Amino acid sequence: MEIIQTDIEGVLIIEPRVFDDARGYFFESFSQREFDDKVAPILGHSVHFVQDNESMSSYGVMRGLHFQRPPFTQSKLVRCVKGAVLDIAVDIRKGSPTFGRHVAVELTEDNHRQFFVPRGFAHGFAVLSDTAIFQYKCDEFYHPEADGGISIQDPSLGIDWRIPAEKAILSEKDTKHPTLAEFDSPFNINISLY
Repeated sequence: MEIIQTDIEGVLIIEPRVFDDARGYFFESFSQREFDDKVAPILGHSVHFVQDNESMSSYGVMRGLHFQRPPFTQSKLVRCVKGAVLDIAVDIRKGSPTFGRHVAVELTEDNHRQFFVPRGFAHGFAVLSDTAIFQYKCDEFYHPEADGGISIQDPSLGIDWRIPAEKAILSEKDTKHPTLAEFDSPFNINISLY
């Protein structure tokens, strides 16, 4: 696999090695050994995933921007196995030189890219295709009492979601998150989240 470092330290795009032939394709979607060998040295720590999740959404669905509060913070390794999504990670660590900045990557069934979202980041995506099946690994179990979010529609984030406002479909919960300016982040750049 190839690791692409982004403008924000720790946020990574991962491209697997895909073997194509007349029958179709094959690739290793995850290997803990390879993740430890190639990703852990970049991050400065190992990551062990404990939960896999999957969602199916239609065009215009926007989910996020979600995170889990300490002590149940999560890193995520996400991918789109059907369709296409625009995936976003926003740095919400107080004191970070990149606080409030985001990384955007298009994940599709054809490019097979994966996106690593570290702890201390809010995560969300928008569905660009008719439907999308989205899968993600988490390195901490889900704890509903630790749920948090910032507004996916906060204009101060400067995110072009590539979905016209009249076509956007959000859950009621996702319409009630605070903007970044209203948000008191539980994350601090000087405190280890691992």
